[in-house]
Amino acid sequence: MLERLQKILSRNGIASRRAAEKFILSGKVRVNGKIVKLGDKADELIDNIQVNNKNLSTRAIIGCDGAKADTNNFVYYLLNKPVGYICSFRRKKNEKLTIDLVPKNPRVWTVGRLDKDSSGLLILTNNGQLTQELTHPKFEHEKEYLITVDHNLKAKFLSALKNGVKLTEGITQADEIKEINKRQFTITLHQGWKRQIRRMCYALGYSVLELKRIRIGKWKLGNLKEGEFYQISKIQFPISK
Repeated sequence: MLERLQKILSRNGIASRRAAEKFILSGKVRVNGKIVKLGDKADELIDNIQVNNKNLSTRAIIGCDGAKADTNNFVYYLLNKPVGYICSFRRKKNEKLTIDLVPKNPRVWTVGRLDKDSSGLLILTNNGQLTQELTHPKFEHEKEYLITVDHNLKAKFLSALKNGVKLTEGITQADEIKEINKRQFTITLHQGWKRQIRRMCYALGYSVLELKRIRIGKWKLGNLKEGEFYQISKIQFPISK
């Protein structure tokens, strides 16, 4: 997936986006051997990206503060996100951020997103390669959600979710659907479109009252309480389907 280079460098902990822009403008960033210019894009999984003549994949690039990115410093958290928290670095007035719920150092980010009104399982890490592997569509990692809707489920509704619903991005369909009770079901997807499940339900005449992510790949929410997290060892990644 093509992304702006300053975004890639920031995600990998090399520098802030503003500092990454300075690296690019000063000619210190190369893609496939060629010096890039501001605004250029690359695919982290395909292209050879270098900063200060060091490969991004080696995690030994000098950052804006003179520190080195070290694979030994990678951390991985599983968090049960409460409703009302935002998956972002940028805080608007009175907003609560998911990164407030985990240690401040080393700095981490969320892998993928849950909207403010949703809860459940999130992965937070400072490993850019892992982030790319978990969010890139080509890897198709499953995500499972527990959904509560505003009126009783009908077979036609569940069948439509499985067979395909037309959204602006195209046709989306559930990998698996399980009815829990009259107004609850679980849905498994490998896509990650914005507010995808809410939009799918709305297109079929239902409103989502509660949305909770209960699984990402092999990792399950289990008994983890809202607002709590636990740390996972690096040897337990990458996540398998």
